Order: sequence, then structure tokens, then C-alpha cells
Amino acid sequence: MENIILPDFQKFIISSGFAAENNAPYCALWVSKFLKFSNSKEMVPNENRLKDFLAELSLKNMEDWQLKQAEEAIRIYLEKFSCLKGNSQKPKIRKDSSADEQKIINDLKNAIRLKHFAYSTERTYVDWAKRFFEYLMQQESKNIALDSLNSQDVRNFLNMLAVEQRISASSQNQAFNALLFLFRNVFNLELKEMDKTVRAKRGVKLPVVLSIAEVQKIMQNMEGMNLLLVRTLYGTGMRLMELARLRVKDIDFGSNLIFVRAGKGDKDRATMLPELIRNDLKNHLREVEKVHQEDLKAGFGEVFLPEALSRKYPQAGKDWAWQYVFPSAKLSVDPRSGKIKRHHISPSTIQKTVANAVRKAGIAKQVSVHTFRHSFATHLMMNGVNIREIQDLLGHKHVETTMIYTHVMRNMSNAPKSPLDTLLEG
Repeated sequence: MENIILPDFQKFIISSGFAAENNAPYCALWVSKFLKFSNSKEMVPNENRLKDFLAELSLKNMEDWQLKQAEEAIRIYLEKFSCLKGNSQKPKIRKDSSADEQKIINDLKNAIRLKHFAYSTERTYVDWAKRFFEYLMQQESKNIALDSLNSQDVRNFLNMLAVEQRISASSQNQAFNALLFLFRNVFNLELKEMDKTVRAKRGVKLPVVLSIAEVQKIMQNMEGMNLLLVRTLYGTGMRLMELARLRVKDIDFGSNLIFVRAGKGDKDRATMLPELIRNDLKNHLREVEKVHQEDLKAGFGEVFLPEALSRKYPQAGKDWAWQYVFPSAKLSVDPRSGKIKRHHISPSTIQKTVANAVRKAGIAKQVSVHTFRHSFATHLMMNGVNIREIQDLLGHKHVETTMIYTHVMRNMSNAPKSPLDTLLEG
């Protein structure tokens, strides 16, 4: 096992005699899982979280020695390593140099990758951190010590975004989540009394939904892979990135199922494989496999794999089963590993494909890729499918989220007659 996970922690437990060199990566892996568990619960890693984590591990039929190894490793991290890390001198954000800021950004990136967040999330969080530092430097006339930062600084920044820049409520929430992650996982500080922050309230908004006739009209203006993309979106209810990241192994032609891996909230789910696209999808995969074989002959053919899998199965990235169903037309350099790989299709490519088809169809609605997911759910509901089943197909955590489509369906199919239409009936 390569020493990739928590390298500083591994060096610490080896040099301090807490673990042998060959066991250090496994100890670091348990700590990594614990930190990811704490983050998913939106809680700070501590003794109480350790008990919850071990309780969850025990439900997964772990061996006693594994539970003991996990507990010992995490206790060392919490009681020895975190304290040592916390006693180090706090850096400063200086107006005359970007060196300190860059170190913080690098620490932020490492923390994000440790928790296995998507690369798009990493870019977003880094961008908000840089904007926050820029704001601080505009407010201060001298160096800013990180140990002097507190919740008030974040509140002032968010208030500025809301009042002066008037950014949307979703962008404000995005900024808050990014800074919350930065303070918790890089600065080891908790943000308190954030309820006093001025936040834009987002009202209840009904999603844009296409009629069945409008979906047909859009598809009539498409062909080839573009048509297959949109049919898959509408026929499965997948999100944009779920479709882009779909892998060959996750299509089960025998059971007519598509498995969505690590969807929103890092959850797996299964959705239907429409009969209409079965043959087109098989033909498409034959062409993709030809491209993959050519990549292998040229010394490439590797795709991105989650870190744990890439360590356990170093050659799996070149296996046909792990290839993307909709790969990029070109090879590119992986921004994290630096290796040349064939990435999945760009989400912007799918968005442009949909936008062009909608324009050609002459539909005057604000249609996005996500509109097909809304339409999928609404049309299923109109056909009498149980709301719980739709909830499972969409991967919603709460049925209340799925309930929004009942309002859309009511507007589309059971709207009351206007008094204007009944004016002359009497």
C-alpha cells in the first residue's frame, strides 16, 4: 500500500513508535474513514464521534482485530497527533506575499481530497477561500494572523456578499459551506453564532417541467450520441454528473438496471434502463471499446479511480469494466495525478447539446439538463407510480423533496378551470 493517505500522520506514528512502517498506511486509512464519517454527519471529529464510528463499523461485521486497530489509530490521531498539529505556530496572510496563503490553499486541497470530495467541489471551495482572503486583506491594514480569525470575520464576509454584491441564496450557502470546511478542517476552529448572518431567503420554487410532447419535439432535433445522451437523461432521471461519470460495469442489461455510484450525498442507487435505448447503448459501447483498445495500444487507456480502489487494484483503471460510458473525445492530463487519461465527457458538452436542441425545437421554457430529471419524476407520477418508488429512483433522502412534483403534476393535469372559460357556459 502506497503512503498516500495522511502522509504526515504516517510519519508521526512511525517515528513515535506507535506503528510499524508496514502497518502505518492501514492506521492512516482508518483515520481517513473516521474523518470522512464525521464530515458526513457535519460534526467535529472527537471522542463522541469515535464511539459512533466504531458502532457503525460493528454493524458491518468487522473482525475484532480490525475494530481494535481502528480505535487505537484514531485515538492516537485525536490525542497525540491533532494536539501536536494544533500547537504549531499559526501562519499569517500577508499583503506583501502569497506564500502563506498558498500553503493554506494546499492544506485545504489536501483536506478535501482526504474526504474524497469531487474535483468540482475542490475548485469551488478553493475559489471561495481565495475570495475570503482577498476580502480580509482589503479590510486590514496589516498582517492577519489566522489564530485571530473568528465567526465575526465570516459573518462580515457573508453579509457583504448578501448586501453589497447581492449574490443568490444558493451562492451564499456555497460560500458558507466552503468557509465552514476551511475553518473546521484546516484551522481546527468552530464557527459559532452564524445565525446572526444576513442571508438571502430562497422561496419555494416549482421546477421547470416539459410536457411529453415537448420532450418528443426536442428529441426530434437530435441524432446519434447526442440523442442517446438526452434519452438516457430523461429515461433514467440521472443528474448531469451521474450521467457523465457512468461506467460500463454499472449498466446491467440482464436486469434492465443502471446503478448510480456515489451520487449526491455519496449514495448508491439503482434506476431503470429504458428498453428504447438498450440496443443503441450496446452499439455505442462497441464503439467506445474500440477507442479504449486503441488507447491501450498507445500506452494509455487508464481512467480515474477512487484512491482506495486505485491502491488496492493498481491496474483496474485500464479494465474495460471501469471505462466511462460517455468518454471524452480527447485524452487529457488528470489535474490531481498528472497522468494522461481519457476523462468522461465534459458536462458543458452535454449542456450545450441540450441547449442547441431546445433552441431548434423552439421551446420557450428555461430548459436545462436537470429539466429532464424533473420531467422524468413528474411523468412517472402522472402515470400513477408510487411516490416512494420515485423517491428511490431519484435518490432523494427525504420524501418531502420528492413531494414537490405533486404540485407540478397538479398544475399540469388537474388545474381548475379559469372563470373566463366558464363565463359563457351559463
